[in-house]
Amino acid sequence: MTVTGSSTRSYTVAEGWGQIPSDVTLGHTHGVVVDRQDQVYVFHTGTPSMLVFDENGQFLRSWGEMFQGGAHGCYLHREGDQEYLYLTDTKRGITVKTDLQGEVLLTIGVPDLPQIYGSDQKFSPTDVAVAPNGDIYVADGYGQSWIHQYDQAGKYIRSWGGRGSEPGQLNCPHGISVNFRSGEPELYVADRGNFRIQVFTMDGQHKRFIDHDMDRPCSFYFAGDEMVFPDLHSRVTIFDGSDRLIAHLGEDQQAYKQKGWPNLPQTYFRTGRFSSPHGVCVDSKGSIYVGEWIAVGRITKLLRNEA
Repeated sequence: MTVTGSSTRSYTVAEGWGQIPSDVTLGHTHGVVVDRQDQVYVFHTGTPSMLVFDENGQFLRSWGEMFQGGAHGCYLHREGDQEYLYLTDTKRGITVKTDLQGEVLLTIGVPDLPQIYGSDQKFSPTDVAVAPNGDIYVADGYGQSWIHQYDQAGKYIRSWGGRGSEPGQLNCPHGISVNFRSGEPELYVADRGNFRIQVFTMDGQHKRFIDHDMDRPCSFYFAGDEMVFPDLHSRVTIFDGSDRLIAHLGEDQQAYKQKGWPNLPQTYFRTGRFSSPHGVCVDSKGSIYVGEWIAVGRITKLLRNEA
């Protein structure tokens, strides 16, 4: 039995979780989310790119051949009594809304902004978030470091950001999510290249930085008053409702210093230690699922222990 965490918050690794079909080769396991039934959706760059499991790791179904090579951001959004997936594809430069079976309902492509996107200035979206009013926010993390806002039908509203380190500027805005814990919605952006989280109003006005107890934040998952985020430099971090540290999980301060990181050989990996956490989610029982950015793919389930 492998345990990770601190004296006040710990988790046990569910070893061997996830029955990958024999005809599927995992690519980079970039995204992971759970639905209200605690079914787990793993978004990876192999094909088919979406794999669905039950909470025990039993394979249920797959779809998403169209995302091979570009599967990246994966967000599950509840709209009334329905649930939908919002996905980003870094290779094709698209953001897609689907139902849970993979039917495409909306596609957003390259923003019509010639002053930002020219022949040598690619658009490569890494994550997506949805506001309470249905507005869609797309983070161009691997392109020009902008945030683009659309209404629920995909009509363009505004953009902000651009590469830099000043307030409002970004350097690889890799993840984006809506924070409801403060009483009014705020946009949290994983400003990964600047080693910080940047907080905005819903119309793009800079509010504050969060830059302690983290290194390279990738994305966010809000579970009650807590925020869980993958830190690419080999750990998963949990913050409380005031964005103060509760625990680091699976920390390996040697992993990201290895030659060839993040695509380390399978022989390097150890149970309960992370190399390059990229996506996380939390189910109804408080278990955490972690997807890592490694060529051979890896999903880890952490079972929350009683205090």
